[in-house]
Parts: sequence; structure tokens; C-alpha cells
Amino acid sequence: MPAPARPHALTPRQAWAMLLALAGAFVLSQAFRSLAAIMGPPLMRELSLSASELGNWSAAYHLAFGVMQVAMGISLDVWGVRRTILLAFPLTVAGAALSANAHSYEMLMAGQLLIGTGCSPAFLVCTVFTSRHFAPERFTAVSGTVMSIGYLGMLLTATPLAWLIERSSWRWGFAVLAGAALAAWLLIAWRVHEPAPAPGAAPPPRASPLDALRGLLGLFKLPHTLGMVAYGMVAYASFITIRGLWLGPLLVERAGFSLVQSGNVALAMTLASIGSPALFGRIAPSGRGRQRWLLIMAGVAAALVATLGLVQVAWVDVALPLLYGLLSGFTVLQHGYVFESYAPAVRGRALSLLTMAMFLGVALMQSVSGWVAGWAPALGLEPFSAALLSMSALLLAGAALFGWLPRAPSQSDTHR
Repeated sequence: MPAPARPHALTPRQAWAMLLALAGAFVLSQAFRSLAAIMGPPLMRELSLSASELGNWSAAYHLAFGVMQVAMGISLDVWGVRRTILLAFPLTVAGAALSANAHSYEMLMAGQLLIGTGCSPAFLVCTVFTSRHFAPERFTAVSGTVMSIGYLGMLLTATPLAWLIERSSWRWGFAVLAGAALAAWLLIAWRVHEPAPAPGAAPPPRASPLDALRGLLGLFKLPHTLGMVAYGMVAYASFITIRGLWLGPLLVERAGFSLVQSGNVALAMTLASIGSPALFGRIAPSGRGRQRWLLIMAGVAAALVATLGLVQVAWVDVALPLLYGLLSGFTVLQHGYVFESYAPAVRGRALSLLTMAMFLGVALMQSVSGWVAGWAPALGLEPFSAALLSMSALLLAGAALFGWLPRAPSQSDTHR
């Protein structure tokens, strides 16, 4: 049998140009997943949404995003990066257009599910592209840089979105994001082209969808997969649930801020978070050192979230989200852990599984915290305090499972 074809290697300039084009879709996915913090107050007023409904609406994006990771992981195995993102991302444009014209909670939910489905490969294509076209020792650093670039999308849903809503309506927010998503899709169609096989070489074998699904589920035969999934479901979820859901309503309703003032805080939190993944990506240790960092940082994050819930003072409502933004990049350590813990043949599937866990975890945390906030007044509790304490508890539970369940052996252990 002929050996599998190796593609022509991309030059560093070509690889970065294509990765940056792919990152454009990731930027928009970050914008869509974080807009509830600013959209929340006007949506609650105009469509009479409860805190529970707001949480479920925001979670619908992440639910669709997470569920579709299996299909997108299979698509990447079978069809590749370019075709996967070009086929999926138009659903984002359609969902944003539907949301801009929504007159009911049901229409908003349908639009949110479409947006989440369309955005579902946005980060995965970046991580898979990085694993294929950058040196292995640069994977965590490059992934951290891409995550930092993606956080630019949250800048759009901070002060700019609040300003636009106050001067027009939340509908224009969706309309502008729909146009930006269309522009990102056109840029990818123009700039991203996967390398062709070397001349005269046989085309690389492609796994069938069934084989790809079996390969993804087969990861659970490895003892450290459950711990990775447990941690993946809570680490990123806590950050995006604050920035993407509760920050705006908390500042408007508990601290008495205007929508633009809350947008300014969201902007500052996003600016604080932009450089954090790149920093953690560069200073990250390997092996058991990385595992210790993951556990310690989860504990610090849980303490910050709990304090934000318990201390109901305006300056704390501003200062702690900014501090959390500075530390939020520790979640990139998960990608380095997965990259180090799985063989190259299954690494793409493992990254797909991690991404699925991350976004199903966001959906779970946003739904649970919304449900808790909705029930809190009947129990004599302040809604935002109850929501934040439930988030802290989930974060600690996920980290505890990661610490208790088997973890991957460190590189030094492997080489003994």
C-alpha cells in the first residue's frame, strides 16, 4: 500500500495568514456568546423575560455549540478545516438575522440555536489547524494567542453594543453582528485553502463518519478522559457565564449602573482578559506542573466568584470581574494538557471532546445559575448572590473530580 500523502508544508507566513482568517469566525463566536450581558436588560424589559428564561436563552447558544462538536469533529476528519467552517458558519448569519426580527421568546431561542450551531466549529478549526501546521512545542503558545485574538469579539459586545442599543435597539445589535459574520465567512472563503498533497503521492485516507465517531467515543477508554471532561465543563464556563450573562444584569439591577456604564465594565474586563491566554500559554509548565496549576487556578477562580456573590458592594462588583479577567487565561492550560496527554493520531478528537465539554458546561452553568436566580427570592436570597454561589460550587466540583479521577502521566513519568 502506498504511504499516506503528506501535504505541502505551509510557510510560517501562509500558516499565520490562514489562521488569522479562521480566527475571524472565532472573534464573532466570542461576540455572540457574550452578548447576553448587554442584551439581557433590554430583552428582559421588552419581551418580559425572567432570570431563568434569560439564563436558558444564553445557554441555548452553548448547548447547540457543545452538542455539535461531535459532528464538527467528524466533519474535520472527513472534510477538513475549510469545508467544515464554510458549510456551518452561514447558519450564524441566518440565526442573527432571525434574532434581529424576533418578537417572542421562542423566536429568540430558535435564533440562538442557529447561531450556536453555526459558530460550533469556530474555535475547533483554529486548534486543529494549529496542531497540523505549527510545531508541536508551539501549540500552547499559538493557541493562547488565538484565544487572546478571539477575546476581541467580547469588546464588540461591551461598550459598543451598549451604545448601539441605547441609541437604537437590541435588534440593531443582532443586525450588525449578522453583517460582521457574513464578512468573516467571505474572508475565510478567500484566504483559507488547505495544502494539496505532494505531487505523485496517494491521497490521504479519510475516515468514515462512523469510524470517526467510534474514535471520539473510544477516548473514554483512557482513564484520564473523564477528569479532563469534568474540568473542561467548569473552568471556561465560570468566566463566560460572568462576562457573557450575569455581569450586565448584576451591574444594572444590583449596583444601579446604566447600560453604557455596565458596558464600560464589560469592556474593561475584556481588555483585562485579552492578554491572559497568551501569557499563560507562554509561561505554562508541562506534565504535573501544569496539572497543579489547573487545580490551583480553579480554586482561585471559585473564590473570586463566591466573593463576588457574597460581597454586595459596587466597587467589588467592578473590581473582581476585572481581576477575574486578568486570570481567565489559565483555561488555555487545558489545551496544553490535552495536547500532551493524547497520541497525535487521536489528538484532534481529544481537542474536539474538550471543546464539546467546555460548551456543554457553559450551557449547564448558565441554565443552573439562571434557575437558582429565579428561585432565590422565594427562599429570601438575593438572586445574583445565589447564582454566583452556585457557579462557584460547580467550579469546585469539576476541579475536585479532575484532582480525584486518574490524570494523564507526565512526560517525565512516560520517559522513565
